[in-house]
Amino acid sequence: MENTKKHLGQRGEAMATEYLISKGYTILEKNWRFRRAEIDIICQLEQILIFVEVKSRSYTFYGEPEESISAYKENLIIDAASQYMIQHQYESEIRFDIISVLFEKNKEPQIRHYEDAFFPGL
Repeated sequence: MENTKKHLGQRGEAMATEYLISKGYTILEKNWRFRRAEIDIICQLEQILIFVEVKSRSYTFYGEPEESISAYKENLIIDAASQYMIQHQYESEIRFDIISVLFEKNKEPQIRHYEDAFFPGL
């Protein structure tokens, strides 16, 4: 079960990466870690640094993939993003996005991109 879930997540992240590249984003990092947090994709579009959380599911019985991101998870991502910005001396515009990938049986995978999905301090 755990391997299946991990494999699904890896497939989702690969599809999200391809999607972002096709939209003109430059991928800077994948699976960037700081303490207990991991940022799935760090990318850039024009002058905006974007931190992307990718959520994948094979069904929606328990809700859409993006609905599974808790406030706790958002805060972990925000903390890691702050550390990334310090390490890279980045002081310009940032954004936190979510990419949802749904792999339903016998259907084409669905990708939904939520720009500015959450904000630090809210």
